[in-house]
Amino acid sequence: MDAWLWSRVLHVLGVVIWIGGVGFVTLVLLPAVRRQPEQHQLFEQAEGRFAWWARGTTLVTGLSGFYMLYLSHGWGRFAQPGQWWLHAMVAVWLIFTLMLFVVEPLVLHRLFRRIAQHDPRGLMLRIQRMHVFLLLISLITVAGAVAGSHGGNLLAW
Repeated sequence: MDAWLWSRVLHVLGVVIWIGGVGFVTLVLLPAVRRQPEQHQLFEQAEGRFAWWARGTTLVTGLSGFYMLYLSHGWGRFAQPGQWWLHAMVAVWLIFTLMLFVVEPLVLHRLFRRIAQHDPRGLMLRIQRMHVFLLLISLITVAGAVAGSHGGNLLAW
């Protein structure tokens, strides 16, 4: 297989594991954890195990995506309005990369522990809302990227 094909395979597998994990956390794990008395501790344990997978897959996804742009000389596509999904992919990737590598380990864990001491239910509700938002923008981006990479445009009704 050539470099382009390997890059695409790694990119898609990375997205499947990463966004699929976000879907699982958002739609299954958080609703189940929110019914338990020790919500924040349970969430921290389960989410902590997935965080390393998320970090790894965001790195693979970013590196393979930028490599595909390099191989295809695709940088000019960012100037085309119909290629909005490229901007969305980079934006979603940046949001998750900053969250996973900077904001979560340096800020959120301490902040969440402090909030959990006086409002654990409110904290878990905020976490769930944040995950719903992240999942929605991720799914819109994936849908746009699938259509766009096959010649379609979801925004061209």
